[in-house]
Amino acid sequence: MSKPTVSVMVVDDHPMWRDGVARDLAERGFEVLATASDAASALRIARTVKPDVVLMDLNLGEPSGVTATLQITQEIPGTRVLVLSASGEHSDVLEAVKAGASGYLVKSASAEELVDAVERTAAGDAVFTAGLAGLVLGEYRRMAITPDSETQAPQLTDRETEVLRLVAKGMTARQIAKKLVISHRTVENHVQSTLRKLQLHNRVELARYAIEHGLDQEA
Repeated sequence: MSKPTVSVMVVDDHPMWRDGVARDLAERGFEVLATASDAASALRIARTVKPDVVLMDLNLGEPSGVTATLQITQEIPGTRVLVLSASGEHSDVLEAVKAGASGYLVKSASAEELVDAVERTAAGDAVFTAGLAGLVLGEYRRMAITPDSETQAPQLTDRETEVLRLVAKGMTARQIAKKLVISHRTVENHVQSTLRKLQLHNRVELARYAIEHGLDQEA
């Protein structure tokens, strides 16, 4: 039984890059529903075609790709945003994640990495170029030391916390199962238990919770 086709939309203000990425994804079997060159048209078109994944450049002028990401994730719940940017700057990554992006990939990524990232984003994973998840975790760890940190947090078991840390690093359930030497089903059970305790709805929200609460990336 074949996998359902993942639908995508590519947003970038450089026509050659935008069309090239769209063509490459189409050749790899993705359904490219649309492209856009700015934030306003990205939101307007996304509302209509409702792609599974929007590949979003951040440098779109004003409004920015961050603004478009925030609007799309708030208005179109079924659509996930994967940032594809030339910038690997710490601040850009943080802004994108806070706006609701499911992941962040730099444009120097290979075609194979891009295909994998789009597929994983569509499946609900949080995906980051190697090293960027660690930067985000480190920043939020520093930001987490506030008066609000005394607020009572839900109690997670040691194993749930361990799985949560690995989710925050962008690992899939199968990768986590292999690392912890447990079954794939056990990992999913821990994820679902943690979602219920934290009153979250999916793995992306789970990863964002881990990032925002500064969970140590070491596991």
